[in-house]
Amino acid sequence: MRSFLRILSDRHIKRLFSLIILYTVLFALAAFVLAVLRPQNARLYVLCLFLCDGAVSLLTLFLYFQNQDRILSQAAAQLQEYRCGNPQIRLACDEEGQLCRLFHEINSLAAVLSAHAENEKNAKKFMKDTISDISHQLKTPLAALNIYNGIVQADTSDPQTVSEFAALSEYELDRIENLVQNLLKITKLDAGTVVFDKAQVPISAMMEDLKRQFAFRADQEGKILSFSGPDEAVLTCDRVWLTEALGNLIKNALDHTQAGGRIQIQWETFPSMLQILVKDDGCGICPEDLHHIFKRFYRSRLSQDTQGIGLGLPLAKAVVEAHNGTIQADSEPGKGSVFTIHFLIPTKL
Repeated sequence: MRSFLRILSDRHIKRLFSLIILYTVLFALAAFVLAVLRPQNARLYVLCLFLCDGAVSLLTLFLYFQNQDRILSQAAAQLQEYRCGNPQIRLACDEEGQLCRLFHEINSLAAVLSAHAENEKNAKKFMKDTISDISHQLKTPLAALNIYNGIVQADTSDPQTVSEFAALSEYELDRIENLVQNLLKITKLDAGTVVFDKAQVPISAMMEDLKRQFAFRADQEGKILSFSGPDEAVLTCDRVWLTEALGNLIKNALDHTQAGGRIQIQWETFPSMLQILVKDDGCGICPEDLHHIFKRFYRSRLSQDTQGIGLGLPLAKAVVEAHNGTIQADSEPGKGSVFTIHFLIPTKL
């Protein structure tokens, strides 16, 4: 019974059944009337009306299947067009019935395949752009190394020249190592192969590590580095990875701040959230650049860090989000930037 009702949910099949039943009833009534009025020819009338009923029913079935064949032919043509490269093709399925249900499933499958194809296309483009960016980033230090090596080879008799360009070569090698290490870290995060060693970490202790890490550079460049926040603040996190992320934000602030500038790292706890701010009064970020700064290899047009590789902020974002946090940037050109990080603190009921 359930299968029969499901078949009748198609209005075309329902109409087909209704017409055949109607024809049968009408011809049966006509046969009964004629048999009563002309009993001597009753058999002939019944036979003729039976043949007429069969002919009309067959004609109705023929028209129905002809319409179904037309629908299926149109669907086959649309599927052929989809296979030939038109991802927008969809089969009409705005009615009830098993055929429309089949068309709906085909449309769903087509949408999924189109999404996969688009993702694959974007992945290929991203890979191409990434390789191009990596090649560009490696080209500069490698060219510099080639020049320094040529100078050293041409003037090996001067120890001061050898020492100077050996130091420059070491700096360029450090840049290459930094690029490779950051790429490896981001790749691991993307692949989900990083196992975070999470524990209750005092934020003040983490900030002390960062203060020791950047104090010498800030002093050398004449910049003020300050940390402030409650000592009792704690966060469940991987201390190494989160220190890496915050360190990238502080480095970014130092890179974009002039001598005499101030970089402030502040943290505050709220009932359900921990907030960390990294503020500077440097050159700031153009409004049109602000929405792109977390993209890999992207550098603001106002950047004063000519040696940057554009991986620090994307890495920081990836680490923060891996800890179920959020990060956003606000900036005004000439007045500095503020990076705000939020971590939700699970509440105990």
